[in-house]
Amino acid sequence: MIDDRRVAASGRSEGPGSLTPTIFLLLAGLMGAGGIMLAAAGAHAHDAAATGASAGYMLLFHAVAVVGGAALLQQGVVWRPLLILALAGWVLGAALFSGDLALRVFTGHRLFAMAAPAGGIILIAAWLALAAAALAALWRG
Repeated sequence: MIDDRRVAASGRSEGPGSLTPTIFLLLAGLMGAGGIMLAAAGAHAHDAAATGASAGYMLLFHAVAVVGGAALLQQGVVWRPLLILALAGWVLGAALFSGDLALRVFTGHRLFAMAAPAGGIILIAAWLALAAAALAALWRG
């Protein structure tokens, strides 16, 4: 947990790993911006509206999850190693899934073979990692 006196005095935390939540918040912001752009582009591309919007919504949904996860990380609510794994999985999985869908819709090409399914599997694993992190926190005390 972070010492609130240090945070109040300096305006930021200085403990080990204190940049981790900030980095994930940065990535969540980029995911959110990308999600809005893809959703908007999908809304204007009549032949590919559903797929483009799905890619955008997947980014938006997981951007919010990353923001919440970063807050949990900062508060030390769940077991840190598994939560970091979940956060990284949400970022990577959403990027693979959405990136592959967006490329297919707007360029006709794939990111790489099985990128969207791989992203989906990573997202499922990341959600399970969050559940495991919470369970580990319960067991640890």
